[in-house]
Amino acid sequence: QVQLVESGGGLVQPGGSLRLSCAASRSIFSFNVMGWYRQAPGKQRDMVATINSGGRTNYVDSVKGRFTISRDNAKNTVYLQMNSLKPEDTAVYYCNAFIAPMDYWGQGTQVAVSS
Repeated sequence: QVQLVESGGGLVQPGGSLRLSCAASRSIFSFNVMGWYRQAPGKQRDMVATINSGGRTNYVDSVKGRFTISRDNAKNTVYLQMNSLKPEDTAVYYCNAFIAPMDYWGQGTQVAVSS
């Protein structure tokens, strides 16, 4: 079992930046994959970025070059640095941990991009 707690969401103007944090209740060193997903109103939850235990990252095309996922094993935390935010990035962002064979989710943090 692991609990995930997201923070860092909020309201930001287009072109602005936010950094999301996901704190895990125990060591993330051995977690297979951690990632960020998002869900906009009326839409399905989609992958935004993932990072595996070896540090390999993967991004959805729409955020490449703007978002960066990273992990700090010493702090049991995964981050999502979001730059050049656009209105279409507005969504609830969820942290995910895949510890085979289980998926764990945080409660989500709202990101709103609007002028």
